[in-house]
Amino acid sequence: MTKNVVTCECAQVAIELDGKPFISTECHCNSCREAAIRLEQLPLARPMLERNAGTQFVLYRKDRIQFLRGQDLLEAFRLGPKAPTRRVISRCCNSPIFLEFQSGHWLSLYSSLWPEETRPKPQLRTMTGDRTDKVAFDDGLPAGTLQTWRFYANLLGAWIAMGFKSPKIRIGEEAERDKTTR
Repeated sequence: MTKNVVTCECAQVAIELDGKPFISTECHCNSCREAAIRLEQLPLARPMLERNAGTQFVLYRKDRIQFLRGQDLLEAFRLGPKAPTRRVISRCCNSPIFLEFQSGHWLSLYSSLWPEETRPKPQLRTMTGDRTDKVAFDDGLPAGTLQTWRFYANLLGAWIAMGFKSPKIRIGEEAERDKTTR
């Protein structure tokens, strides 16, 4: 299988990706937009929102991701204490790294981790019903007002391939504790 490495802006966080993503998406939900606006107040090295206010993600099964370094430099950001998702940034340079759904079997890596020339192109858009501008997209990319059937089919296929497992991704102090107990 092909291996690919993505890093934060300063390269202190590095992630090895095994194979190809199972899908690339552009999300237009309210929470992705709100998170991007709030996180962009930090001195981010990489942008989060596209010109059309979508957030692009490259989705990988958790069992196809390995942290090469910097897992202890990752920090969670949640929109609220009961939010089922955590967005993760690097403390070293505030690069957006991934979004993780509670109990999810995949990670939604921010596409800005890839150099623009090798960045996987989105295959579909989700949650376009949350958009307030209602400007039509002109690129022919499939778009659903909610998540599309193709999105769910890809998630299910990845979960089946993983044997219905959902590995835990430890970050920050959790990851540091894991290193010292080995």
